[in-house]
Amino acid sequence: MDAAEAQAFLPVTNEFLDAMVRLRPRVAAFDCDGTLWSGDAGERFFDWELRQRDIVSAALDRPMRERYAAYKRGEVDETTMCGEMVTMHQGISEEKLMAAAARFFEQFFVEQIFPEMRELVRRLRENGCAVWAVSSSNEWVIRAGMKYFGIPETRILAAKVEVSNGIATDRLIRVPSGTGKPEALREAIKEDIDVAFGNSRWDTEMLAMAKYAVALNPNPDLEATARERVWQIYFPEGTGSRG
Repeated sequence: MDAAEAQAFLPVTNEFLDAMVRLRPRVAAFDCDGTLWSGDAGERFFDWELRQRDIVSAALDRPMRERYAAYKRGEVDETTMCGEMVTMHQGISEEKLMAAAARFFEQFFVEQIFPEMRELVRRLRENGCAVWAVSSSNEWVIRAGMKYFGIPETRILAAKVEVSNGIATDRLIRVPSGTGKPEALREAIKEDIDVAFGNSRWDTEMLAMAKYAVALNPNPDLEATARERVWQIYFPEGTGSRG
């Protein structure tokens, strides 16, 4: 399959899956929120855990919500906010955080998974493709989600802090957002990215580094960029093309 065929708009599920498999990619990179499932698991987890009162300190509720409101107003940049949504867990055991993330994902996001994406990841992995999950959401939530896709922890690049003796610290390791996504991929692997999938402008740089780019369930801004750059556009069943 040549580039023109790969970039064609394919509205039928089976055609899309078959086309992606026929590319025979050796390495594939997927954004997570909005790409593998509907909605933003990182944002929802942030709101959910602040309301639980048994995960992070109750004293963090007001200042973190005010900080997030400032982010939504454009006063705090994306990378900084995503980093703070991870470093706020300083002093909490990773075991507790993973248990909370697993409980959250099972309760709120399993049903949000796009069946086509789950099947695509399965088929790519079955054909020997190294599938990577790249996200600016916290690693605990992404690890919980990847259990439903069979993607191992060693191929997850999400917002992460150092863990010392099983306890989360405030020392950031990475926040893969925007340019941080290709940077994280280049640091983790030395091979080219054959195909990449993303849904928002924060995925643009990752899509641009791949041989084949797929704007999947794209936000309007990414959809416009994809049309301009002749990237493939695909809307999973139930999302609906915006025309």
